[in-house]
Amino acid sequence: MAKTPEEMLVEARKLIGAETKPVQGRYPVEYDPIRRYCHMTDDINPLFLDPEYAKKTKHREVVCPPLMVANFAGPGIWPPATDLPALPPVITPGDRNINLTTEYEFLKPVKVGDRLSVKSRIADIYIKAIRLDPKAFWTETERIITNQNGDVVAKTRNTGLRHRTPEQVKAAGDA
Repeated sequence: MAKTPEEMLVEARKLIGAETKPVQGRYPVEYDPIRRYCHMTDDINPLFLDPEYAKKTKHREVVCPPLMVANFAGPGIWPPATDLPALPPVITPGDRNINLTTEYEFLKPVKVGDRLSVKSRIADIYIKAIRLDPKAFWTETERIITNQNGDVVAKTRNTGLRHRTPEQVKAAGDA
């Protein structure tokens, strides 16, 4: 007999706190990618572009634009990495996925020369009704980015949901 959504939730919640091993970025934080990113986004902040200016600030070094930090963490997309650690799968009654939000929190400046690593963690799993499915599964995952000293420099928190089709809801008697 198939498990109910509530029984599946009990099993899924055992995964909260599961995390991957850290994966170090393929390259250190470098001037040229920062320069290209700033030119592409029309960001002329001298703290990101001018080493002489940056030396006179409290940072003493060029700082990576916050939204670019994740680009230096992890293996990148090319060449394709193999055998990357993955979070355990969350088993749910539905098979329709929606990525809802990603929130960023930047905790420390990332400077040229830093070596970043990233790990992922399951932060929360719960059931919350949506119009299509009264027992939709919501999953919150985090990516934690650290520097070469082990300091957390940034976190992202992603909220996604998985739901059943209206036909699946009706067949389960949850309509």
